[in-house]
Amino acid sequence: MISSTGTDAVSVLKAMYAAEAEYLTAGGPGNASFAPLAPFFAPDVVLHQAEALPYGGVWRGHEGVEQFFLAMSGTWDTFDMVEQTFLNDTSPLVVLTHVHARARATGRELDFPILQTITVENGRITEVHPFYWDTAAIARACSTR
Repeated sequence: MISSTGTDAVSVLKAMYAAEAEYLTAGGPGNASFAPLAPFFAPDVVLHQAEALPYGGVWRGHEGVEQFFLAMSGTWDTFDMVEQTFLNDTSPLVVLTHVHARARATGRELDFPILQTITVENGRITEVHPFYWDTAAIARACSTR
């Protein structure tokens, strides 16, 4: 297994975040092409989401990541990454992100942190593990019950 080191891994992730912002600005899932994001992810990428979330589960490959974005956009009306801090610069990267989001179903707003480990190998993201502080609060904000 070959991992990207130092600024290479950080550069890949920062470029992916920029492409993601453009993708969402262009209308996101169902409206914009996933093609500009695809090169940042390995074909066999694995994205792990906490099961308690409305978009929980394991998402695999480009198709899985695209379906994840579709599920996220169905859950959140807005999902703004207010501040990101890279806690290291080698793969796996550890990134702390502060999020401000508004649930599509309820209009409820939340501010919360996500800590992610992101593995970058050969210039592509191969695995993502996000850790949410309070999945129950997110589930409540998104539930109409």
